[in-house]
Amino acid sequence: MAHQISVFVENKPGRIERVTEILMKADVNIRAITVMGTFEYGVIKLLVDKPEAAYEALKSQGVTAYKREIIAVLMDDRPGGLHRIAKIFGQKKINIEDAYGFVIEDKKRAVLVVDVGKIQEAEKVLKEEGLTILSDEEIYSL
Repeated sequence: MAHQISVFVENKPGRIERVTEILMKADVNIRAITVMGTFEYGVIKLLVDKPEAAYEALKSQGVTAYKREIIAVLMDDRPGGLHRIAKIFGQKKINIEDAYGFVIEDKKRAVLVVDVGKIQEAEKVLKEEGLTILSDEEIYSL
C-alpha cells in the first residue's frame, strides 16, 4: 500500500514554494505532484519518498496536510494501458474518485495513482488480473 500527502492551501502565489521548501528541508523527495486550484483554495497532492516525514514536517509548520492510503498500480505505457484498469474497476463497480499518473524512466511502464472508496477490494481485483500494486518503498525505488 502506498500513501499520498494532500496539502490544503490558499490559492495564492508562493504557497507551492512554501510546501516544497518545507519538504526540501525535511529531506523529502517528491516523486509526483498534482495541483488543483478553485477560487480561494487549492489542493496539492504529493507522492513522496518519506510520507510520514513529509506529513510531520508540514504539520509542524502549521500546514494543513492529510496522509491517505492510495493504490499505485504499475501499468504498460501504451495505448489501452489505462483503459485496462478503468475497465476492471468499471466492471467491478469500483469508483475512481481521483487519479493521476506518471511514466517511469524506462518509458515502457507507467504508474497510475488512484484513490478509490473500496481500497482493499480494488487491490484484490487488480492483483487477480495480474497487475502489480506498488508499496511506498517500491514507488520510491523507481
